[in-house]
Amino acid sequence: MLTVKDAVLHYGAAEALRGVSMTAGAGKITCVLGRNGVGKTSLMRAIVGHHKLTSGAIGFEGAALDGRAPYDRARSGIAFVPQGREIFPLLTVQENLESGFAPLKRAEREIPGHVFELFPVLKQMLGRRGGDLSGGQQQQLAIGRALVMRPKLLVLDEPTEGIQPSIIKDIGRAIRYLRDQAGIAILLVEQYLDFCRELADEVNIMDRGRIVHSGPAEDLDKPEVRKYLTV
Repeated sequence: MLTVKDAVLHYGAAEALRGVSMTAGAGKITCVLGRNGVGKTSLMRAIVGHHKLTSGAIGFEGAALDGRAPYDRARSGIAFVPQGREIFPLLTVQENLESGFAPLKRAEREIPGHVFELFPVLKQMLGRRGGDLSGGQQQQLAIGRALVMRPKLLVLDEPTEGIQPSIIKDIGRAIRYLRDQAGIAILLVEQYLDFCRELADEVNIMDRGRIVHSGPAEDLDKPEVRKYLTV
């Protein structure tokens, strides 16, 4: 579904990504882990088109994404839930969800029923402003907005950050459903190790802008892998 090959990304003279290669398959959860500042968010933003690679290539469903704008990538089926959620605080929950209509054809512009099945609180709060929701509810809203787009690839950047445990469990259940029932490719950036261990099919560990380990989720229990995740 997604391929990243030899990705290099600079911010001025600083090199954020240093020859990163990885894949994410349909119907699988691929987790990217690593300490703060190792390039995880830079990789996600390069995939969705917010940052332009210095060199290397990103492909989606066999087609090159090089040079394609973020909105064009969204139309192709890539949805992004950014770190910090970035919902519209002055819009209602319904208006936030409907902002996901942008890449869809007019006939497809309706909120899928599974959004409310996965996150019932959103249906109860359709008229509330996004900024009035708790942090966990805003995270559910951000994921729901992404699902409105009918994605083939869902990119999630630290969805558990600052979220209470009960909502983390709800988000975990939703991610499993999207993998198992909808067959979506899910690319998940996380620092919550147990969350990834429970969900991931494949893990990629980053350190200093590189992928230093790729393998099954069981590898997270190996000392030679955990050394890249400890402070």
